[in-house]
Amino acid sequence: MAVVIRLKRMGTTRKPCSRVVVTDSRSPRDGRFIEEIGYCDMRKDPVECKINKERAEYWIKNGAKPSPTVKSLLKKQKIV
Repeated sequence: MAVVIRLKRMGTTRKPCSRVVVTDSRSPRDGRFIEEIGYCDMRKDPVECKINKERAEYWIKNGAKPSPTVKSLLKKQKIV
C-alpha cells in the first residue's frame, strides 16, 4: 500500500478550502483517508495553512510521499 499526503477539497461551490490528509494512493481525491493532519485556506491573503508538524514528520519518516503542492506547503512551514 502506497501512502501519500495530499489535499482533500472541502467547502462549497466557488468557496473552496482544503484539508491535508494522509491516504492510500488508490483512493479518490475526496474519498477515504487514514488521518487528517491539517488544513489550508487558499482564498485568504496570505494563505492560511496549519499543519501538525509532529504527525507530518511521523508519516514522512514512515514512507508517505507528499504531493507537489503539499511538499511546497511543508517547505513554507519549515517541516521538510
